[in-house]
Amino acid sequence: MRKFAVLVMVALLALAVVPAFGQDEPGTIAEIVVAAASSDTPEFTVLLTAVTEADPAVLEALSDPEAELTVFAPTDAAFVALSEALGEEAFAAVVEDTEMLTSILLYHVLDGAVMSADVVAALEDNEGAFTAATLNGQYVDVAVTEEGGVTIDQANLNLEMVDIEASNGVIHVIDAVLLPETRTIAEIVVASADAETPEFSILLGAVGAADPAVLELLSDPEAELTVFAPTDAAFAALGEETITTVLADQALLTGILQYHVVPAVVGSADLVDLLTEAGDEDLVVPSALEGGDLTFAVNEDGDVVINGSVMLVATDIDAANGTIHVIDAVLLPAS
Repeated sequence: MRKFAVLVMVALLALAVVPAFGQDEPGTIAEIVVAAASSDTPEFTVLLTAVTEADPAVLEALSDPEAELTVFAPTDAAFVALSEALGEEAFAAVVEDTEMLTSILLYHVLDGAVMSADVVAALEDNEGAFTAATLNGQYVDVAVTEEGGVTIDQANLNLEMVDIEASNGVIHVIDAVLLPETRTIAEIVVASADAETPEFSILLGAVGAADPAVLELLSDPEAELTVFAPTDAAFAALGEETITTVLADQALLTGILQYHVVPAVVGSADLVDLLTEAGDEDLVVPSALEGGDLTFAVNEDGDVVINGSVMLVATDIDAANGTIHVIDAVLLPAS
């Protein structure tokens, strides 16, 4: 993986100085998009239309001279490709849905100016892949390809159009429109349980056997949740007799499932920040189970552990109503 990261670094650094579409002094990100859309060879006409059709807060953010932002800007061809993939009617519905359009646009924006050299450094430090929080609250996946390119949620970064500097941040051009997750946590669990290699089949069965309020919560599109989801192997480790006993006791099962839910969106980066603030003290986070606190700490290997031993297997699986972190054991409340 290192040789690919080095290729990326050479390519990006060689292209790091890109004229801001002929401007002597860079304007704001919004001004650069307008200039590009109205140039002799217009590039961001659809993006400009989308920004003007979205919530005014999007244009305000991109126009704010005090902001520091990173924008992954889809080309006109990227929007055409999305229109063809969705169909004209569905694409028009997206453009006319202000809330959805705003969410999509904010999914292309990071807080802070992230230059190509920063991307390369992060790829080097994280074995060729990392996630980054966007302004819509979900995360994009940044990764190195086998050919030495860089993808943002599988959209290719245009290595000839990186580091377009603005007075309030930087623009990197991509060849596809990024789409945030629109499924709820419940829908993602169902989809995973039905996949060719099911991951959460026991969890899905447990949710179905628990108090209906659990499923209602995980299905609520307006909720803001973090779910620590045990894998099938994590449940199997309890033993068949224990699983059978728990599934037969709805009150007990409901309490255990609620213990895996935090009524707030807590991404992996948030956990790291909170643990840093806690210093030598353990981080205590209340769960949705009344009186059921989760304890987070960093072990000797630098890994985040829950309740002393439960490990995070995967993090930041976005959902429309929160995020999912996969864990390797079932969390059991003290009671």
